[in-house]
Amino acid sequence: MPPKLLTHLLLALVAVSGAAAARRHPAPANFTASGNPVYIWPLPKNFTSGTQTLAVDPDLALDPQGAGAGAAAVAEAFERYRHLIFSPWAHAARPASAGYDVARLTVVVASADETLELGVDESYTIYIAAAGGANSIVGGATIEANTIYGAIRGLETFSQLCVFNYDTKNVEVRYAPWYIQDEPRFAFRGLMLDTSRHYLPVDVIKQVIDSMSFSKLNVLHWHIIDEQSFPLEIPSYPNLWKGSYSKSERYTVEDARYIVSYAKKRGIHVMAEIDVPGHVKQWLDERNMTTKDAYKYFVLKAQEIAIDLNWIPVNWEETFNSFGGSLNPRTVVHNWLGPGVCPKVVAKGLRCIMSNQGVWYLDHLDVPWEEVYTAEPLAGINDSAQQKLVLGGEVCMWGETADTSDVQQTIWPRAAAAAERMWSQLEAISAQDLETTVLARLHYFRCLLNHRGIAAAPVTNFYARRPPIGPGSCFVQ
Repeated sequence: MPPKLLTHLLLALVAVSGAAAARRHPAPANFTASGNPVYIWPLPKNFTSGTQTLAVDPDLALDPQGAGAGAAAVAEAFERYRHLIFSPWAHAARPASAGYDVARLTVVVASADETLELGVDESYTIYIAAAGGANSIVGGATIEANTIYGAIRGLETFSQLCVFNYDTKNVEVRYAPWYIQDEPRFAFRGLMLDTSRHYLPVDVIKQVIDSMSFSKLNVLHWHIIDEQSFPLEIPSYPNLWKGSYSKSERYTVEDARYIVSYAKKRGIHVMAEIDVPGHVKQWLDERNMTTKDAYKYFVLKAQEIAIDLNWIPVNWEETFNSFGGSLNPRTVVHNWLGPGVCPKVVAKGLRCIMSNQGVWYLDHLDVPWEEVYTAEPLAGINDSAQQKLVLGGEVCMWGETADTSDVQQTIWPRAAAAAERMWSQLEAISAQDLETTVLARLHYFRCLLNHRGIAAAPVTNFYARRPPIGPGSCFVQ
């Protein structure tokens, strides 16, 4: 792992410790120095804030530093976020200004390694202060990270701190100076997307990936194929994608590669799931095997192939329930049938991902956001060594009743509730009051998604993805 960066961090600590306007929050903290909720989603691990308002230059410049900051992915991410921050207001008349408090964004990345794998370092620090002020040593904004993926997470947080003021017509950072130190609680924070029950165009998948990055989810579990359709091109078996709904509802090899590349630039893995044709009765009869025998044989042979290729096999929990003692020790068991499975899995020394269908299946429209938010992946696991075997969790967007017309409304904002559970520290999120602090912050994040073109449904409807019940602000619906 690359060494931690210390120079800018020490400057930030010195600046904050000497700042009368800044307030250090005892961890966990959920409010700014001014007593307002922290409208950053998911909630950062540690932060300090102040009482100043800083104007951000519309011509904000990138200052890349460190071995990894020159990567194309960093420059592209900066441009994406600069567009998100400023483009909605580009038509507004730029006010006369004697100068801006934040004219550059310094991004320091220690490592040039762009490998994206499970457990990659996503930590970052941010410091934002006015140039030349009494309470600052370094002016402008700085993001420090060990990897480009930590820098991308930091850019998302920075973008959420930038707010357009309709009176001054400036983009501002409020409650400065800011110091934020952040890292995820779990390495695996996923969203499963089903494109078999209903085909989703590539542009829709891209929009889902964008929205995932806004809440710092980092795994797209792409459920490409199931019994309903086979939309993926497999060059060695060209007849398979004849099982698509139509010739225009298919994914080429180039589409798949593009989606993987698009996701990687946003720090998101793509974990593909391809269900295979199962018409093998004649083969079973010839070998005097039962269906259960064949299931076990197939899974264990598939595991051997995956491990020989240095892949990690991820199996739905039925494999553990049926023949858990035979699974390869590298297996990750994906829980979905209900609670209490991950404790059994980790007790056997295997790793686990939680997707309890009672709370994290997004097609269950009657599950309120509160139940999504309070679902705890470590429930029932008290041993610290076993807790480390829980990689995280995944919300599942099954496609029987969701297509291009309503998939985003079904995913959001409830997926954001799970995203904060998986990113933020347990002590911090447990200290919040659900119906006041968390609800206000989730309303705010839903509005942010709407501003960014994501059709996130109202937060408080009894059934998810339903339209608003009447007129009103997105901050209260």
